[in-house]
Amino acid sequence: MKKNMTSADRIIRLILAVILATLYFTKVMPGTLGIILLVIAVVLVITSFVNFCPLYRFLGITKWEAKA
Repeated sequence: MKKNMTSADRIIRLILAVILATLYFTKVMPGTLGIILLVIAVVLVITSFVNFCPLYRFLGITKWEAKA
């Protein structure tokens, strides 16, 4: 797998995962919607750790870095 995420992508994904997991565990989003949010949080964490997003590849989005 070729890396296709920037550091900013990884940080944003981890922050979103924490928010989604918090919503589930504090019972703000219980039931089926909460479980769906928890699954999304797990996917966000996994993709941020492996530095690869399959959806980016499907959509043709490539990693970009700001040039100084």
